[in-house]
Amino acid sequence: MLIRTYSSLWMMAGFVFLIYMGHLYIWAMVVVIQIFMASELFNLLRKANEDRQLPGFRLLNWHFFFTAMLFAYGRFLSRQLVNTVTSDKLLYKLVSGLIKYQMFICYFLYIAGFVWFILTLKKKAYKYQFSQYAWTHMILLMVFAQSSFTVANIYEGMFLLPASLIAINDVAAYFFGFFFGKTPLIKLSPKKTWEGFLGASVTTMLSAFVLANFMGHFQWLTCPRKDLSTGWLHCDPGSIFTPESYDLPGWIPWREVAIMPIQWHALALGLFASIIAPFGGFFASGFKRAFKFKDFGDSIPGHGGFTDRMDCQDLSVETIMEQILRNLTFEEQHDLYEQLGKLLTRGN
Repeated sequence: MLIRTYSSLWMMAGFVFLIYMGHLYIWAMVVVIQIFMASELFNLLRKANEDRQLPGFRLLNWHFFFTAMLFAYGRFLSRQLVNTVTSDKLLYKLVSGLIKYQMFICYFLYIAGFVWFILTLKKKAYKYQFSQYAWTHMILLMVFAQSSFTVANIYEGMFLLPASLIAINDVAAYFFGFFFGKTPLIKLSPKKTWEGFLGASVTTMLSAFVLANFMGHFQWLTCPRKDLSTGWLHCDPGSIFTPESYDLPGWIPWREVAIMPIQWHALALGLFASIIAPFGGFFASGFKRAFKFKDFGDSIPGHGGFTDRMDCQDLSVETIMEQILRNLTFEEQHDLYEQLGKLLTRGN
């Protein structure tokens, strides 16, 4: 427990430092975690004897990994990337072209990997190779399905709250279970208790309400980032971060209390983190039991691997802009700009 506490403090300190550095560094942290998670998961079902007979087969896993990375981040960060290079016309055209054909490029890379896989098939290793092919795709789903949305959330503002609630729920469940746990919660994970689950739920809900108010006062955490720069942010926080007054009953010393609307949203996030997030841990526990290993890796002292820590639309202006940048040439974007200018002038 002491080792786990020390490593947790180091991780928290590092995370706070990255938050201070900015959105780009948080994104880089997510990418590094994804690489570590993929490496741990790729190695789980690896058989050294089989791999020695299949030179280059392990490289194919990473080909699919970086193809998935290009697909996920090309979709979520295209607007920020274009906004970063607007000052250079040539670079802007190049980046706009890459974004426009990003789906085709990703599809071509995936098909190339598929053909590569077929060409590497060897007699007496078919079963192992096909199981590894399926395992690779499951890894990509597990690693990118949630973390790519995390990166999108980073650049939309208020990125810290959901991640914080998951961490708080995990830590609170551990401590409540450690000190008060007596009643088993689920057979799949005997160490999980009802006391830990309920204690963590209450702690997470209270933390969500308080943290939302605290974070709502910092534009660094609430303003959306429109490009990949790391400068300071300034924006209109909007009504969701503007406190509203609520009258209190007469028997309470205070007559009114100011609450941000985001705090009510935070309660919903806290409820989700309390009820749904633990099932990610249950899934991981069942998976480890099925293949008879304790942890996914040993990268973090006292915690296991990175995977062990990570287990637990309406159309908007941004969406329309993304579609414009993705599908229109530079000349077509210029024509659209002129047409919109004429419409706005006529409207005034």
